[in-house]
Amino acid sequence: MYPRPIPDAAIWQRRLYVLAVVIVLLLWLCPLFAIILTSFRSTEDVMGGNLWGWPTGIGVIDNYTAVFTQTPMARYFLNSLTITIPSVIGVLVLSTLAGYVLSRYRFPGNMLIFALFVGGNFLPHQIMMIPVRDLMVRLDLIDTTAALIIFHVAFQTGFATLFMRNFIAALPDELFQAARAEGASPFQTLWHVAIPLVRPALAALAILIFTFIWNDYFWAVVLTVSDSVKPVTAGLANLRGEWVSAWNLISAGTIVVAVPPVVMFFLMQRHFIAGLTMGAVKG
Repeated sequence: MYPRPIPDAAIWQRRLYVLAVVIVLLLWLCPLFAIILTSFRSTEDVMGGNLWGWPTGIGVIDNYTAVFTQTPMARYFLNSLTITIPSVIGVLVLSTLAGYVLSRYRFPGNMLIFALFVGGNFLPHQIMMIPVRDLMVRLDLIDTTAALIIFHVAFQTGFATLFMRNFIAALPDELFQAARAEGASPFQTLWHVAIPLVRPALAALAILIFTFIWNDYFWAVVLTVSDSVKPVTAGLANLRGEWVSAWNLISAGTIVVAVPPVVMFFLMQRHFIAGLTMGAVKG
């Protein structure tokens, strides 16, 4: 089922494997490298059609400064933070509560509710576009950050509940029995027993949900219209001109948009890896 390790004696197989890894890595990094290189180009280079050659002029400071001074990128960036941070907090709270109840309490309909959470993950986004937009129009929430926050919390909670339910279910029953024997309430048991033990899982989930919501483009376009509400993903499309596009500014804006998820991952890398490997080894 799993690929066999390449023996040390098979020198050519190991070399071919390393070569294949390098080729795949280069192919994967080529678009990113091209965007970074374009963000370094001067306006003269772009207007002269030098989009693929080595830059004849470097305009790093000018490009990245212009992204925030000549475009509404600062507004888009703030909108994304306003949407993403409350959404992540809401998803973590709801999924932890739901996962705790579904994993530790048996009641009629327990598995049905869990199946609904899981099944919701298999619905394509596109089939919900018209109903969700009509609902937000009727609630008078269209073109507001609240619309995106409500949708992301509702949609991401299904996957997050599946994630947290499995982690909490893997905790030893003896811990919860001891908490009940000490007279702890269900909420006290969750707060003092479950949450400290699944903290790495919460960190991993926070990074995943943050990345999903921050990088969302489809719903940002469907539920927002004005620049005062659009997040960075939808705002990047507005940087294209009707007749001429400043590709150096668009590339610089793209790099700026990609920074927060990358920074968050590296800051919480230890917790992220611990959360993904939590429970992998038993004993």
